[in-house]
Amino acid sequence: MRRPNRARYNVDTAPDRRHPCPVTISGRRRPLVLAAVLLVSTALASCSTTRDPAEDAEDLAKALATGETSYTRGLGSAEHLASMLGEIAELPRTVEVAAVGEPREITDSKITVVDVDLDWAWDLDADGEPDWSYTSTAQLVEDDEGAWNADVQPDSLVPGVGPQSSVVLERVRGERGDVLAGDGSAIVTDRPVLRVGVDKTRLEGAPEAELRASAEAVATLAGYDDPATFADRAVSAGPRAFVEAIVVREGSSDVDLARLAEVPGGVALPGELPLAPTSAFARALLGRVGEATQEIVEASEGRVSAGDTVGLSGLQEQYDVTLAGRPGLRVSAQVGAELTTLFERPPTDGADLHLSLDTRLQTSAEVALAGTTSPAGLVALRPSTGEILAAASGPGSEGQNTAMLATLAPGSTYKIVTALALLRAGVGPDDVVSCTPDATVEGYTVGNYPGYPAAYLGEITMADAIAQSCNSALINARDSLTPEAMADAGAALGLGRDLAGTWPGFLGSVPAGVSGTGFAASLIGQGEVLASPLAMATVAASVQAGAAVAPTLVLGPEEIADDPARVTAPPVPLTAEEADVLRGYMRGVVTGGTATLLAEVPGGPVHAKSGSAEAGEGGDARVDSWMMAYRGDLAVAVMVQGGGHGSGVAGGIVRDFLTAVG
Repeated sequence: MRRPNRARYNVDTAPDRRHPCPVTISGRRRPLVLAAVLLVSTALASCSTTRDPAEDAEDLAKALATGETSYTRGLGSAEHLASMLGEIAELPRTVEVAAVGEPREITDSKITVVDVDLDWAWDLDADGEPDWSYTSTAQLVEDDEGAWNADVQPDSLVPGVGPQSSVVLERVRGERGDVLAGDGSAIVTDRPVLRVGVDKTRLEGAPEAELRASAEAVATLAGYDDPATFADRAVSAGPRAFVEAIVVREGSSDVDLARLAEVPGGVALPGELPLAPTSAFARALLGRVGEATQEIVEASEGRVSAGDTVGLSGLQEQYDVTLAGRPGLRVSAQVGAELTTLFERPPTDGADLHLSLDTRLQTSAEVALAGTTSPAGLVALRPSTGEILAAASGPGSEGQNTAMLATLAPGSTYKIVTALALLRAGVGPDDVVSCTPDATVEGYTVGNYPGYPAAYLGEITMADAIAQSCNSALINARDSLTPEAMADAGAALGLGRDLAGTWPGFLGSVPAGVSGTGFAASLIGQGEVLASPLAMATVAASVQAGAAVAPTLVLGPEEIADDPARVTAPPVPLTAEEADVLRGYMRGVVTGGTATLLAEVPGGPVHAKSGSAEAGEGGDARVDSWMMAYRGDLAVAVMVQGGGHGSGVAGGIVRDFLTAVG
């Protein structure tokens, strides 16, 4: 008769007393052996007849947990054990002795056996948490010398697995979450694709040279710089493998399908992949999805397996855990083609990532930047909420997130920050400042931009200095300012603050410890002042809103949504009166200053500030073009590297964007 659960022998008392404590052993991974065989105990070693079978039961549990069969007698080789466990042999598990039965004699054979109940707990996805638990029964058999030896059958390890069965583990994938726009419509969702590659079943029996030639032809059509690398992969793959070269959108012209059909073994298999409406749509921000690389699998600590679809870059990568959900698990006993389920954990579908993006505005931003050949970025915000409506990086950015992550001098767009600091120092729009042809600080001379209007040199109002973007006027007024005052003014307009979310973005930096020429340069957005289109769109939005705006991008799910409350308040917040003055400055830039090209944009009055920033040295020297603006409840900033002096390049993009969105 078997003892109750968790019964053990106590080595110090009579055989019918229970052992005082269980044994829990953490498993170690073993090489994978797929065939399942029936283990027959052989060549049993002798030992002292005084040994309690409970001790041997504990050794058996240790051997089964670790895969090291040398811990116990009669279990056979590690390969035999692995063959019985099949595809789960290498996975972490714990095995405890739950109960040790009383010795009993099998009448027909005169053999004395002890039943051992074993509690198993498997970590099937290797994430550190048990997924599957059960109790099995093995036996210890007493030999002629009184020693106890393990007699383990396949169902002693996994109930329901017979001598001719093999254990099979499957990952069951759930649906990946979509990426949604602010209105809830899908941005990234499953869309039809073609998986272009080589189907080796169509080249079965062909010599390696022919396979290699086909693979190189497919790789060439797929745009590989070194087709031989793909050919090497195709040759080393299994004899019936499909070796994928590239995935393209259905209907795209990225691969010549007619020529592909002429390549022996070349195929384009239909499938689906989470994709945005177009290949360019917010590509640098959203990122891309594809098959997990080996590096991703290894770094995932069991969450990702080979063949899984995962985020490879951008928001798709950052929020992959949310979007991917949790894969299901199924353990089956397989006999031939028949599978009998032993355990199943249903998959959990991924959650949708709800962003604030506006599909129409994002598309308009992409179109406005389409003609740029150098790195460029555009960000549009809703000042009343801080929601990011568009974040586009031009084709010249080559996949980099220029819109959100550029760290460049913002040039004269930053003069709105300087204007706020001067306003707090007592210099208002009607006060007179000195706009000289140039300004010299510690032997370093700074001039105005080429073509600066001579009519606005000399003693001019502060409003005119901002409208005409006079460098020297602000530098000449530097004695009224301090680095701390500039940092406070920047923070009051949203610069240099923390993000409301965890997505990648740069809100600028304002130096607090500069002096001399460095401080002078910072007053006109040069030197150590750095910003991105996101940062300067935030400045424009803050002027319109009358308070520092905290940009938000992720609206849901709730557990990862942006929280503006996590952003600390500016040391010296913007006042309503200050905001009114800054709005007047920016309106003057459009009505009679450096951004008059925006004066005729339909849809209400535009407020703006242009900028150009010198960057690089020697042969790499360039002038970046900037423009920030707002109209109604829409703020926008554009930067084009190497766009040159004046408002033409960045300003033209802002004009086109505002005109398009109406």
